[in-house]
Amino acid sequence: MADSLTTLTSFLNDVASKFPTRRALSVSGKFDLTHARLHHLIQRTATRLVSAGVKPGDVIALTFPNSVEFVITFLAVIRARATAAPLNPAYTADEFEFYLSDSDSKILFTSKEGNAPAQAAASKLNIPHVTVTLPDADSDVAFSSFHSRCESDPDPDSASQHSIINDPNDVSLFLHTSGTTSRPKGVPLTQLNLLSSVNNIKSVYKLTESDSTVIVLPLFHVHGLMAGLLSSLGAGGAVTLPAAGRFSASTFWSDMNKYNATWYTAVPTIHQIILDRHLNRPESVYPKLRFIRSCSAALAPSILARLEEAFEAPVLEAYAMTEASHLMASNPLPEDGPHVSGSVGEPVVQEMAILDENGKQQEANAHGEVCIRGTNVTKGYKNNPEANKSAYKFGWFHTGDRGYLDSNGYLHLVGRIKELINRGGEKISPIEVDAVLLSHPEISQAVAFGVPDDKYGEEINCAVIPMEGSMIDETEVLRYCKKNLAVFKVPKKVFITDSLPKTATGKIQRRIVAEHFLAQISTAKVPKFGA
Repeated sequence: MADSLTTLTSFLNDVASKFPTRRALSVSGKFDLTHARLHHLIQRTATRLVSAGVKPGDVIALTFPNSVEFVITFLAVIRARATAAPLNPAYTADEFEFYLSDSDSKILFTSKEGNAPAQAAASKLNIPHVTVTLPDADSDVAFSSFHSRCESDPDPDSASQHSIINDPNDVSLFLHTSGTTSRPKGVPLTQLNLLSSVNNIKSVYKLTESDSTVIVLPLFHVHGLMAGLLSSLGAGGAVTLPAAGRFSASTFWSDMNKYNATWYTAVPTIHQIILDRHLNRPESVYPKLRFIRSCSAALAPSILARLEEAFEAPVLEAYAMTEASHLMASNPLPEDGPHVSGSVGEPVVQEMAILDENGKQQEANAHGEVCIRGTNVTKGYKNNPEANKSAYKFGWFHTGDRGYLDSNGYLHLVGRIKELINRGGEKISPIEVDAVLLSHPEISQAVAFGVPDDKYGEEINCAVIPMEGSMIDETEVLRYCKKNLAVFKVPKKVFITDSLPKTATGKIQRRIVAEHFLAQISTAKVPKFGA
């Protein structure tokens, strides 16, 4: 069986024993938990789950706001050798039905407020629903209408707790890919996958018990869960959850100041929101940050520069995906190496190669598909042999991203292979066009996309959201693009809008944008998304 350093749960147990009195988890303005107290609550809750009949391998669905109840329940589920399947609380009943069914969930956990669409889907699938509450820092987690065996409150130091021995191959986390270009694929991640990723993230950012962060991303997504929460806890550091259970620009800096934050990680959309607030309503004081991290989508160089100037901290772009338990590459801290503009940095611990279609490894600066392998990488999608066949070839996991490694080993992404725009044989990266659009001082958000064209096969269009108060029009956008892009990369049409569809983490959904504006191309007025 496993030793103390080959599973995430035993690793976190060890961290709690080293830093028992240090703050681990706070709910802003409500209460704080030390590492020892958090460990106690997780152990006690895991024992209750096992006593209630939860078995190794059982999939437990969790749909919560960012809350202490989620953190404790998630860690208790994996401590009990079951599999946690976090779900977006904003899903519709049909979406919940798909995810609950596809994951083969046995129980649905929610906050005490419940979630009507999730409960309706669970009821339809005959999945029991249980609510979870932690009234205050001195209480134990309370369950509603759970198995009768939970009515007797087990001793947290009982033998049953110590009989739970986690294994590196236990599937602890079950997530789905975003499904922006195809049907969502189920990704099982093991204790070893998660531990490897936590150690990789800790190492590149030198996270220690002195670090503190405020969570701005949803914990049902791998970015917030792994980079924000678990890596902080694994370093003996501290995490703060906003009181509202989600990111709020109006409370972000007050939380960062109050809890002595040393860093934060976010997607470009949230960085832009934070920047906009800084420009319009600057704080009287900002914390001294070691670094700011950006991941999950391309960060335009102009936005990076504005962030560094505004908050006087290095901005480190990173590259990650669910199948890698998050992190794959990152720009280093300033003392460890240069930041390369337009690059997502160096591979972090796991192996990375650029392969051509025949599996041949490419030389520096030659384009191909980004491929990885390592202990952080999933062993395969669940019940999806077709996806596994295309993703695992030549001994590597194929990311579906096109890019190249420069002569210094830094990775440059060209774009998703399925999203590259083929204009008359010229392969154009929409990421490159995005970056130019976002460098315009009057453009807040932008996305380029391909549309069918009789002459070239595909043409480039783009959609932009102007800065507040800006009167920028299509003529100005095209003038700027012609000045800063090769002629064949200049969008043929520009849509000015006030909204763009995003994933739950704030990543613009390029495919949906393309479908939406293509459908509206013959109309004079472009409606809002969802209208």
